[in-house]
Amino acid sequence: MKLFLQTKDFSVSKEDFQLLLDAELEMLVTHPQPTDIASYYDSEAYISHTDSKASLTDRLYHWVKRYNINKKIQLVENQIVNSKKLLDFGAGTGDFLIESQAKGFKVSGIEPNTRARANAANKGIQLFKDTKEIQNETFDVITLWHVLEHLPNLDSHVKQLNSLLDSEGALVIAVPNYRSYDAKHYGKYWAAYDVPRHLWHFSKTSIIRLFEKQNLEVVAIKPMIFDAFYVSILSEKYKGNKLYLINALLIGLWSNFKAYFSKEYSSLIYVIKKKK
Repeated sequence: MKLFLQTKDFSVSKEDFQLLLDAELEMLVTHPQPTDIASYYDSEAYISHTDSKASLTDRLYHWVKRYNINKKIQLVENQIVNSKKLLDFGAGTGDFLIESQAKGFKVSGIEPNTRARANAANKGIQLFKDTKEIQNETFDVITLWHVLEHLPNLDSHVKQLNSLLDSEGALVIAVPNYRSYDAKHYGKYWAAYDVPRHLWHFSKTSIIRLFEKQNLEVVAIKPMIFDAFYVSILSEKYKGNKLYLINALLIGLWSNFKAYFSKEYSSLIYVIKKKK
């Protein structure tokens, strides 16, 4: 694999990392990949585990999150064929599952981070640490909202997801898209690289090729419009720009405008099903 970009962990450790291009999958790989990855999540800056609302950026994140949860549930409901049995893989602090349960879903969640599970428990929802307690079950819908990029042993996890999926079920997977305009604009400062917590960086081609190895196919691709703005805000802050909100708004708008034609949005949702 050849060097694609040199970047760093802007939010926690400030360490340098490389992004290497896997030409076969058209995917970027973080190098080196830490053996003790948990320490890179142990920070108030990692908002999806802490529910922090300390900064303006944190509050914007939660506002968008509330809006997106309803849109996500609508998308998930469109995939239901049989019952409403849902697994959220990488459930964070449980907000998506709480709202899904309120809409009539039978929910389960996986979250390896102890702090995030504790926050979810305080909200009344119990999450599993791993899949051992559900390994004999199957689900109508399995969701991974910005989670796949965090998983080590990628092929093994895809195989496991396939085994947990009902024959008529659907995987709904959201990941950043390194071919978006905002990724190209910000380069090493693009916040969605988020090394080393993000081990992999996907294109449309890489998702298609990765899942077809398990006889799974992408049946639909949907945009995540707000991600261009939130990622741009963080990216501007990483650059040290004091006018980060104004610049982020402009770059987010331009990225979505260009993506309207190219379909290369900042983040994409993939609906994936078993091949017939």
